[in-house]
Amino acid sequence: MNSTSNRTTGYLLLVAVAVALGACGQPQSTQEAAPESAPAAPAAEADAATTNLYWGDTHLHTEYSFDAGSFGNRLGPEEAYVFAKGGAVQSSNGVDADGNPLMAQLHEPLDFIVVSDHSDGLGFFQEVLEGSERVLANPETKRWSEMINSGGADAVDATIEMIGRFSQDDMPINPNNPEVMRKVWDSIVANAEENNEPGKFTAFIGYEWTSLVGGNNLHRVVIFKDGADKAGKLLPYTMGDSPDPEDLWQYMADYEAQSGGDVLAIPHNGNLSNGIMFDVETLSGGEITREYAETRQKWEPIYESTQIKGDGEAHPLLSPDDEFADYETWAFGNLDVSVAKTPDMLPGEYMRSALKRGLEFEDKLGVNPYKYGQIGSTDSHTSLATAEENNFFGKHSGAEPGPERTKHALFDTENGTIMYHEMTSSGYAAVWAEENTREAIFDAMMRRETYATTGSRIQVRMFGGFGFDGTESDADLFAADGYAKGVPMGGDLSGGDDKAPTFLVAAIKDKRSGNLDRVQVIKGWLDANGESQERIYDVAVSDDRPIDADGRCRVPVGNTVNVANASWTDSIGAEKLSAVWTDPDFDAAERAFYYVRVIEIPTPRWTAFEAKTYNLDLPDDVEMTTQERAYTSPIWYTP
Repeated sequence: MNSTSNRTTGYLLLVAVAVALGACGQPQSTQEAAPESAPAAPAAEADAATTNLYWGDTHLHTEYSFDAGSFGNRLGPEEAYVFAKGGAVQSSNGVDADGNPLMAQLHEPLDFIVVSDHSDGLGFFQEVLEGSERVLANPETKRWSEMINSGGADAVDATIEMIGRFSQDDMPINPNNPEVMRKVWDSIVANAEENNEPGKFTAFIGYEWTSLVGGNNLHRVVIFKDGADKAGKLLPYTMGDSPDPEDLWQYMADYEAQSGGDVLAIPHNGNLSNGIMFDVETLSGGEITREYAETRQKWEPIYESTQIKGDGEAHPLLSPDDEFADYETWAFGNLDVSVAKTPDMLPGEYMRSALKRGLEFEDKLGVNPYKYGQIGSTDSHTSLATAEENNFFGKHSGAEPGPERTKHALFDTENGTIMYHEMTSSGYAAVWAEENTREAIFDAMMRRETYATTGSRIQVRMFGGFGFDGTESDADLFAADGYAKGVPMGGDLSGGDDKAPTFLVAAIKDKRSGNLDRVQVIKGWLDANGESQERIYDVAVSDDRPIDADGRCRVPVGNTVNVANASWTDSIGAEKLSAVWTDPDFDAAERAFYYVRVIEIPTPRWTAFEAKTYNLDLPDDVEMTTQERAYTSPIWYTP
């Protein structure tokens, strides 16, 4: 079926989709922001699929992280779990329009989180704040302690100085004191165990390994499938142990061999790696070998492609024909802005280019080192796992809601300035799993049956296969047919006797966000010359707009946003979109990947809600609208 005939099967497929997607939670907000005239999305029917959709955040920091506590976060794992489960928590520094302390709360809870405090410096800020014996014995750390405790500008200056020294691996004393780390790690593990409720809420044990190579970001979140009896016995791996991911993978292999447990790692913020996240060589400058590719694929099944420090799916210079590629792009150098960005770095930084580069390596080595599924997460350092535009608490507790935050800079160096208003209210991890348990969600991550959103809870299904015959749109069990006749997102296709693969795709809007603009299939492939290519197909669009012969809809959906009121109308777009799409340009001899991108209609960005709440007149260069989106994990085709 070609892309222009999708609407002929649309209604029947949508009936099946409502069943297959199941009843899934929707995001809520402490600052209620309904559209001016948005019809409510119809309730989904009882789930009939073999997996359910669960929402979470795999990247959340509490006061125990060095760069969270130092910026004023005074909320620990206990408060993080209360918030994630839907409870109310007083934020560390946020204020309402009257200047009163701001309460934070999700209107609907998440299903799982990972409290992922930094392994490096774990508990070090608490030492500085409390003035431990070894901190007071060193003149520099003693000065930091005094400045932090004096508050005000002195505390800010000390924080910036400490983080700068930390990012350059130039601390006056070792921030990784095993005794301090053990005490804090035990507390983190105990809180995860206490809050883990199989079948209801999943609390993973995990941490962030914080590799910085000259300020270049190679961070990974490490997640254990296991409980305290296994994961609690060892101390987290640190950059002090090694900044090389290959050494982290060896640590993970040793853990599994010694404990019988399971562990995975999730890289993030390749956009701040200055090209080394998805490089063509190893960190040590060696050749990428088959063994390296196998090892990386084993330990790192998914990538965090969107979060608070910018969106990492695509870049406009790498995808000039993609009008949606320039979304929340952070055009900065590395993590501390100490090195300026150059265009040659970009292919090693973004998810789509990594997927294309992976095809090239697979053709050469037989194994793809960059075979990543996608998730989103917040990377919030406030203990508050929220990514909604009208409920955005910022990167750290110094950037929580208030009338002044849009005026200040996160970083200001000779190589660039990052303003608070450039923070991205993103993202969430969506997982299709059999049940809400550590085991089931972890296994779903390992098989890459996951997708990323930039904060709204768009529901997305994707299946690919050679056995679909067009009747699936009439079926009562869309997902059951998808599993029986094909593979879900994250899966692999091969064979087909030269038959082009067909994809079942369906999306339902988040009832608290905007309608859907379009659903796209992003294809990457390796051509006859061994060079990777990409193409975008609009496979389902709203409002009866035409899809041209080249597979693209060139008619914009429109814009109903009222910036002053921080509102919009759902008079455009669609509540649901679906497609049964067959690749019209398929070549059975060419390696390829396919993933789905779902785009919402324009809605107010968090800055518009901020301006309304605090009666602000923001500069013209501050973005005030957004188009939320979702990115599925790919399905790979191998000849």
